[in-house]
Amino acid sequence: MDYQDSLHLLSQCGLGALVLSGDGTILAVNETGDRLLHGEGKLPGRPLPEQMLALSMESAAYVCPAFGEYLLRCPSPEVSGLPEGAQLLVFRDATKDARHDMLMHVVNKMSDAMLLCDAESRILLLNDPLIQMESIETKNVLGENVSVVYSMRDGTDMNIPEVIRTRKPKLNHRQHYTTRYGRDVDAVSNHYPVIQNGQVLGGFSIHKDWSTVNDLHRQLIDLREKLRTKPTDGKGKGNTLSAKYHFEDIIHISASMNKAVSRCRQVAQSDSSVMLYGETGTGKELFAQSIHNASRRADGPFLAINCAAIPENLLESLLFGTEKGAYTGAERRPGLFEQADGGTLLLDEINSMNINLQAKLLRVLQDGMVRRVGGASEIRVNVRVLSNINIPTYQAIEENKLRRDLFYRLGVVNINIPPLRERREDIPILAKTFIMQCNEKMVRNVQNIDEAVLEQFDAYGWPGNVRELQHAIEYAMNILPDDMGIITPDYIPEHISHGVQQEQIPAVRQTVISAAPEGSLHTAIHGMEYNSICTALRESGGNISEAARTPQMSRQNLQYRIKKYQIDVKKLCQS
Repeated sequence: MDYQDSLHLLSQCGLGALVLSGDGTILAVNETGDRLLHGEGKLPGRPLPEQMLALSMESAAYVCPAFGEYLLRCPSPEVSGLPEGAQLLVFRDATKDARHDMLMHVVNKMSDAMLLCDAESRILLLNDPLIQMESIETKNVLGENVSVVYSMRDGTDMNIPEVIRTRKPKLNHRQHYTTRYGRDVDAVSNHYPVIQNGQVLGGFSIHKDWSTVNDLHRQLIDLREKLRTKPTDGKGKGNTLSAKYHFEDIIHISASMNKAVSRCRQVAQSDSSVMLYGETGTGKELFAQSIHNASRRADGPFLAINCAAIPENLLESLLFGTEKGAYTGAERRPGLFEQADGGTLLLDEINSMNINLQAKLLRVLQDGMVRRVGGASEIRVNVRVLSNINIPTYQAIEENKLRRDLFYRLGVVNINIPPLRERREDIPILAKTFIMQCNEKMVRNVQNIDEAVLEQFDAYGWPGNVRELQHAIEYAMNILPDDMGIITPDYIPEHISHGVQQEQIPAVRQTVISAAPEGSLHTAIHGMEYNSICTALRESGGNISEAARTPQMSRQNLQYRIKKYQIDVKKLCQS
């Protein structure tokens, strides 16, 4: 085949091709080759660019014509009619190949082991750390189902098929399994589905050898011990992990919060276990620390641990302690129950604790005796246990996230902390408190918050509760100009103001007092305000400053309400 026809045919096949003379000059190039080399039709007659020289060599080197693009030489067909001393070079777009090679290099250099499967749970990839940890070669298991290659030592199913089926990750899971080649593995794993455009393409696991977790365990225990015994006044040792909040720090005026605080003050006098239920950001730990500080144990230690943040076996060791030789590298260390002796232990997000570990915890609560991991003897402890939960207790029990018998033991007293949306009367005083705190932290002098902002706050749903309100105030204080002493609607987070706009009812603009349904005080008040503003705007001929004097509000407040009720001032004055 003539080389001219070959160039055209290769281009139709998606392959770039060029004819190169003996001295390195490009004699001809096909359409695909010109596109891949970014030649813009100007390559013939020019020397092959230096960065493209690898194409003229018999090598498997990538060529990079532009950022993020890669080419690779292909075998050239036999063609006729080439000029004397010239050669035909064929190449293709190898961008995906190069990126794959780079990602594989990164994956194999990871410290953690990784296993990747397709949507049918068939093994696609084992990285080098996993090969080393399990003594398995990829070629021996490629394409096989994970359930054929691995078997869980407790008889449960593998996690990758589960996350592929449920489309939900499974994190911090301790796994004991055996490979079909007889290798026993003990690891902490995270499992994730791979989802693209709504389709589950597969799943993968990231494994960490338990010995690595043991090292983390020892470091964490050492750090906690140092913090617990760190000198505080130069005269002796103090407990730097003590509770710092008191009931006086819980800012509120609402009846619902007053009821919760009063009950907590009352139960603080006893040693009964207390379970605090509240949504994220309601201040559960504030209540827990206040209970401790108002109790007879106030001079004792206050320790807290987040059960959702620590793997099961690490959590067990942290709670109950370890004896030397309990596992590889284990040392003799007291657990949190021993460290909190005479004080209070807070179990945060107790519903995240593994159900099997909950049974061991129940035994300690019933007997007042703790046995270290790997230990033979029991140690008596005197600890009051408080717990937090961020979903309703009945839901946690139904979903098998909380043992019913453990709930009866931990929830001798149950306290519900109301969300912010159910105590909106607390918003102004909370906002003022956060402003004062930010003034001190940021060296500012912001005095107050605009009424229009408080109205937006009142209309917002506050899914993040008090913590979200605190962040909203801090956000405003960060962007508020130095010469302003009041937070106005222009400086609150957009998602809050947008949330208010989404909740606005268009019918408010047409509301009049006589049309308000019986008992609809909120609607009637808005109707009065709307009518008052419209009257003031008509009487002032649309002059905002003059109209603001009539209802006795600031110009900014009036502008906010005009926007809120979607009042067309020009049209209103013409009517």
